[in-house]
Amino acid sequence: MKKIEAIIKPFKLDEVKEALHEIGVSGITVTEAKGFGRQKGHTELYRGAEYVVDFLPKVKLEVIVSSDIAERTVEAIAAAAQTGRIGDGKIFVSAIESALRIRTGEKDEDAI
Repeated sequence: MKKIEAIIKPFKLDEVKEALHEIGVSGITVTEAKGFGRQKGHTELYRGAEYVVDFLPKVKLEVIVSSDIAERTVEAIAAAAQTGRIGDGKIFVSAIESALRIRTGEKDEDAI
């Protein structure tokens, strides 16, 4: 099993959700986040004063999938989230040792 974490632009969430649904991935966790990478924020003008906005709004997605569809899942997220502009985000993949569905007691692949 693999855990895929993706940091994306908020307006791309619906497109990513649809792309995941099309490949059969169900069950995602979405968290609103703020952060910056290489873009290091930007300067805005408010009432005549300049100020730096260094934490930009982002969305963090977390998905647990079986290892055999992990690569397809990453490709689907990347294709749906890409705008071609700076700040599109990042995708991280890590191994999951085990999973347990609390309600039924199912374990590992059956739990996801």
